[in-house]
Amino acid sequence: MSMMGELTFFLRLQVKQLKDGTFISQTKYTRDLMKKFGMEEKSSMKIPMNTSVKMDMDADGKVRDPTLYRTIVGSLVYLTITRPDIAYAVHIVSRFTSNPSHEHWKALTKVLKYLKYTLEYGLYYSRYSVVLEGYSDASWILDSKDSYSTSGYIFIIGGCAVSWKSTK
Repeated sequence: MSMMGELTFFLRLQVKQLKDGTFISQTKYTRDLMKKFGMEEKSSMKIPMNTSVKMDMDADGKVRDPTLYRTIVGSLVYLTITRPDIAYAVHIVSRFTSNPSHEHWKALTKVLKYLKYTLEYGLYYSRYSVVLEGYSDASWILDSKDSYSTSGYIFIIGGCAVSWKSTK
């Protein structure tokens, strides 16, 4: 794009083209989330969620504003584009969007505190080690009752994975 110059910002993604690679992050988007959800004055954390945490759907105490919970979770889902380190935690908290409790809210707050600690994180693609690999798996109408076929795809670029799963 010679007339417009070098790509630096696209769909809330910040792109920094360096001599030996490209760094993609959502630092500005994360800062905006911290401001929007009142996390600027809160403390930060070094991990988003302990993997041994077990959360139940039937936890006590309902959240006052489940719409706010869903809004934050949706924002975090978009943030996982450049932040695979929060993917597991976002997956866990997103399971409770229909009926969140105080336990779920505390877990969501921990993810936000982790984001505050790791504000500058993103994905780095080295120009010397970019390898594109693609894999697919398909099941063509194994179930004769509903005649659905499923297929899944994953493409790995330089160690960073982007995946799709489709059902036809």
